[in-house]
Amino acid sequence: MSLQRPPPSSVFVELVPWADRGQENNLITGGETRPNVCRPFSSTQAQAATREVHVSGTAEVSASPDRAQVAVRVSSTKEAASEAKKSVGRRLDYIMQCLQQQGLQAENVTVTKDFRRVENAYHMEAEVCLTFTEFGKMQNICNFLVEKLDSSVVISPPQFYHTPGSVENLRRQACLVAVENAWRKAQEVCNLVGQTLGKPLLIKEEETKEWDGQPDNHQSSSSSLTVQQKIKSATIHAASKVLITFEVRVLETTLQPTHS
Repeated sequence: MSLQRPPPSSVFVELVPWADRGQENNLITGGETRPNVCRPFSSTQAQAATREVHVSGTAEVSASPDRAQVAVRVSSTKEAASEAKKSVGRRLDYIMQCLQQQGLQAENVTVTKDFRRVENAYHMEAEVCLTFTEFGKMQNICNFLVEKLDSSVVISPPQFYHTPGSVENLRRQACLVAVENAWRKAQEVCNLVGQTLGKPLLIKEEETKEWDGQPDNHQSSSSSLTVQQKIKSATIHAASKVLITFEVRVLETTLQPTHS
């Protein structure tokens, strides 16, 4: 029974390419080769062949949410329709005046109104949807409205999210950082073995992964989270793994003549 040959070990850097890499373990003691097995390239052939270094690079990047949305609701129920409208309109005008003074742009404010009859009364409700890019300003405005308006005004907890395209930008950033890390690794390897790193021959993104930040297990209810915890929960993460093959150039050395 013939013994099975162990699998060939993986090669990290090849400095002397073989004419047939699949047969490089078939040398016999004494320098002879089995029939139909190619010998290694000569020094002249090896110089013409491409030497390669294969490296992998990984990276993980994250991005906090860049938008937040808050809803301010004002309602009133009166026996007379005009009284319900007047009550809501007065507070709505005050809210809009405060937003203007705080410098919130009109394109970031959306107002919707709902008027309906409830049994023997009239119910008027208005919702002001506010979009913020500055979270500090958002907190200042919400705190001010809570302080100045009565309990008939309800302010929803902020909802944090990402603008369209931010996830795709994060994917690209993760890939680019992974490529840079692989290039640095290959550079250090070549420096260590006295070679010069050449141009990339192949770049392949092997793996990508994305996930959201999650709150702690004991804080499963979003209403119990602080603003910072909500930002962390809405933060997105992306990871990338790349494989790159670089050309390796041999350092040219000049032999100095010896003097007798």
